[in-house]
Amino acid sequence: MVKKEMIAMLLAGGQGSRLGVLTSKVAKPAVSFGSKYRIIDFPLSNCINSGVDTVGVLTQYQPLRLNTHIGIGIPWDLDRNIGGVTVLPPYEKSDNSEWYTGTANAIYQNIAYMETFNPEYVLILSGDHIYKMDYEVMLDFHKQNKAEVTIAVMPVPMEEAKRFGIMITDENRRITDFEEKPENPRSNLASMGIYIFNWDCLKKALLENAQQSGLDFGKHIIPYCHQNGDPLFAYEFNGYWKDVGTLHSYWEANMELIDIVPEFNLYEEYWKIYTKCEILPPQYFASGSVVERSIVGEGSEIYGEVYNSVIGCGVVIGRGTVVRDSIIMNSTQIHSNCIINKAIVAENVVIGDDVELGVGDEVPNDTAPHIYNNGIVTIGENSIIPKNVSIGKNSVVFGMTFIDDYENGYLASGKTLIKAGEGQ
Repeated sequence: MVKKEMIAMLLAGGQGSRLGVLTSKVAKPAVSFGSKYRIIDFPLSNCINSGVDTVGVLTQYQPLRLNTHIGIGIPWDLDRNIGGVTVLPPYEKSDNSEWYTGTANAIYQNIAYMETFNPEYVLILSGDHIYKMDYEVMLDFHKQNKAEVTIAVMPVPMEEAKRFGIMITDENRRITDFEEKPENPRSNLASMGIYIFNWDCLKKALLENAQQSGLDFGKHIIPYCHQNGDPLFAYEFNGYWKDVGTLHSYWEANMELIDIVPEFNLYEEYWKIYTKCEILPPQYFASGSVVERSIVGEGSEIYGEVYNSVIGCGVVIGRGTVVRDSIIMNSTQIHSNCIINKAIVAENVVIGDDVELGVGDEVPNDTAPHIYNNGIVTIGENSIIPKNVSIGKNSVVFGMTFIDDYENGYLASGKTLIKAGEGQ
């Protein structure tokens, strides 16, 4: 029988509803990040850099692009005869068909997969955070403390602690109590949603709690282990970690990559971030083009000007066009004489000549102010923006649009233009 010391289970089924139209047709972990990467590349690269060569990726929501991206795991050196990467969608059983209803329910439904590797330890990861972490160091901490469960935690400012699951520990980092989004936090150690379990402990907890609806680690499994008297420890992580769950945090994390000395370095020799790369020609910068403080992906052609922006692969930016403080994803075409200010433009978008994005004053979005805010213009994938239109701040456009969709060629700040059938 195969025996692996530690296997990883990567939860990648999330819809990421706070990313609005960016995730209406694609799972959040498959969203582009930092020009050539996708969000899931970061935990997958962490696994292989940490010596974890067996990863189950649990998919559910809009999995097509994620499945295509992962393939058989070649870019991460996870194409193994034994172990490697396996995509684990929910499947139909003989007695019923069951979607994954919570983070722990997804793991519970894949007990048989985990058993085939007879692991000593199981690492539970989320597919939607940007960070570099050596899971081997966390495993060493877990073993030294003879823990049954180790939870990665990160110190956060006390005023922000109420947004997280908070761990209260003794001087040895043993968890004595925890609170889910407490009004008056007693500690600033926030759970990162990264867990190492002893396999026997995890299996027992999953089986004992299997009937809970929406079975979840934070709500059910961790409290169960704690009440059981299992030793729980908090492993403190002090590196860069970003939850890119909102459009603003996603925009910010991309913008931080282009700082003169980026806090999160994509270029470290000893901790590479791997991704599936298309075979593309090099970037082309036409005479007269200007690019300052930006990342430009392979196969992109720049005829205009780009400042403080992250440009994906295969993007065309036309003559006379000026792009500032924006994220332009793969295979998007922006024609001539456009002005793009603080926009997130998804993949395969076509923007006609003489279009302006990000004009006027900031006004709260009329349909989802909690999603579309901070002055960002968001354009969903495969959208078409006709020539000669202006679009205001905190606005969102999704779908094939025509000049008639814009009153006097203008979509005011805070407006939503989502064509029928494109999802909310």
